[in-house]
Amino acid sequence: MDAPEGERLQKILARAGFGSRRKAEQIIAAGRVSVNGKVAELGVRAAPATDELAVDGIVISVNPDLVYYLLNKSAGVISTVSDPQGRPTVVDLLPRNPQIHPVGRLDSETEGLLLLTNDGSLTHRLTHPSHGVEKEYLAQVRGDPSRGAVRQLREGVELDDGMTAPAKVSLKGPSMIRIVIHEGRNRQVRRMCDAVGYPVERLVRTRIGSLRDPQLEPGSWRELTVSELRTLEKDAGVADEPA
Repeated sequence: MDAPEGERLQKILARAGFGSRRKAEQIIAAGRVSVNGKVAELGVRAAPATDELAVDGIVISVNPDLVYYLLNKSAGVISTVSDPQGRPTVVDLLPRNPQIHPVGRLDSETEGLLLLTNDGSLTHRLTHPSHGVEKEYLAQVRGDPSRGAVRQLREGVELDDGMTAPAKVSLKGPSMIRIVIHEGRNRQVRRMCDAVGYPVERLVRTRIGSLRDPQLEPGSWRELTVSELRTLEKDAGVADEPA
């Protein structure tokens, strides 16, 4: 884990946007950082180009040439960097250089907006539940949801991994529910709807934080504008820095 030719871990984290070196040292000392799957200690060195770094279990990238892509994912595409079964992945749809990763995941059949980047700090903030970044979905379900089911979704439902946090829920038409959550559990919206008796037949993510684009065609992607990036950073709690 300790690469003699690498850099001090706190220096790498500071450069990736996790605060000052002092703040980075505190994160390391708290046992929140791992290098190649092993919990790191103060004094550890790493090579960002070859070692896998993670904070709170979320892999970060340290690349000075940061890129930000918004993809409208189609059904059947996998939200991973690679797939051992050879299925198409979101990364296959975008430029190969620099290396990027999806920010969170949409399951194979879920459609809609997905952010891909090599910005490890922003990835961490957007995916860690402590930052509470909203994700909005439109769910077409089987049957017409009752008022009681909508109330349950709003207040929280019991899943096999615990009670969900309160959500913003409204009916948008026959068999159509708008759901806004800020957690990131696996297949959460589908499981929530299953739990109240209205299984999802189609699911589309329509918003990440304040980021939305109803004009982006399925399977298409584009780069974020500077304005969108700054707004997304505010959504994720990134402090404003002087120009």
